[in-house]
Amino acid sequence: MTGGFESIGEGNVPEGRDARPDGSLQGRRLTVAEMFCGPGGIGVAVNKARIKGLSFQHTWATDYDPCACETYRRNVLKRCPGAVCICKDVRELDIKGLEPADGLLFGFPCNDFSRVGEAKGLDGKFGGLYKYGVEYISHANPLFFVAENVTGLRSANDGRAFKQILNELCNAGEHGYTITTHLYRFEEYGIPQIRHRYILVGIRGDLQREFRVPAPSYRMKTCSEALADIPVYAKNQERVNIRPIVAERLCYIRPGMNIWQAESMGLLPKRLQLNVKGTRMSQIYRRLDPKRPAYTVTGSGGGGTYMYHWDEPRALTNREKARLQTFPDDFVFYGSVQSVRRQIGMAVPCEGARIILVALLKTMAGEAYKSISPSIGIVRAKTNLLDGSYDFL
Repeated sequence: MTGGFESIGEGNVPEGRDARPDGSLQGRRLTVAEMFCGPGGIGVAVNKARIKGLSFQHTWATDYDPCACETYRRNVLKRCPGAVCICKDVRELDIKGLEPADGLLFGFPCNDFSRVGEAKGLDGKFGGLYKYGVEYISHANPLFFVAENVTGLRSANDGRAFKQILNELCNAGEHGYTITTHLYRFEEYGIPQIRHRYILVGIRGDLQREFRVPAPSYRMKTCSEALADIPVYAKNQERVNIRPIVAERLCYIRPGMNIWQAESMGLLPKRLQLNVKGTRMSQIYRRLDPKRPAYTVTGSGGGGTYMYHWDEPRALTNREKARLQTFPDDFVFYGSVQSVRRQIGMAVPCEGARIILVALLKTMAGEAYKSISPSIGIVRAKTNLLDGSYDFL
């Protein structure tokens, strides 16, 4: 890993879009496009990430969910004249007709890579959608990209999916991309939630630099800290209606426990037990521990998966979940209660994304910052990852 970076020279930056007349990025607002944008966890971070002389500017974003697009437009783009949110299935987009941007941000759909469910990987309905990001990168040759997905990505298709995706991104476009791959444990960065995600940051090969993983603060923020003092003006605070038997069941489950733990300790009367055989999901009727970060906020699931308060026998509101995802209190989600739940659960934590994007700006500007070694590693642009030489993948 290199210790410092020289300024981007005129020969390394396309004319007219990427640099000032002297070839530097100083004083620039780097344009960014976002694919699979959801409600705007990364979008909020784009608006907040800045260093002296360098920041970001939205150009376009796209998602197939009308409610998520409405949320994105009314919040993320409300002060971004000229930027658009395109509500359309990515498979129906004219990728080559999309406006070129300095960077692409995309949390490609995780449904088929998640360890919950069938985990079909590349063979699933959503598993191949990352290719539309690769297609855009190959066409537009942006300076950088940031891609995000769940921890199940690495094991999908017996590891083949992860290597194939990295290989296609590494070799995309005219110059390829040097990619830093790291498993972020967002609770280590002060996010009040145990949320682990792979983030791939690619820098265009001709720029001769690499992204370094920003060092965590290791200051754990508890869920009770995160949920304190929510203002009355904050929207999306509707209570989830739960059955009386569920409320009664919660009264017997201690903070931090799920129903299976309560049953094994003999805390639940027999009439309140679920008596489920086989696989038992750890999140079922699990109450938060007020002295720890929350467990992972999810966007779907049936009974018993709504996240439950440590003190009151109730499910969390969507606003409380938004707090755990570090959305600001004035951020309003649009759609039904279930749609909002899905939007929040699928988003990247705003503050976690901001930390990564600030580090990216510093990388582009050649500024030093505290960093750690990536958990997976760094692959150089235009490397063949499928020839067996990259055993760490």
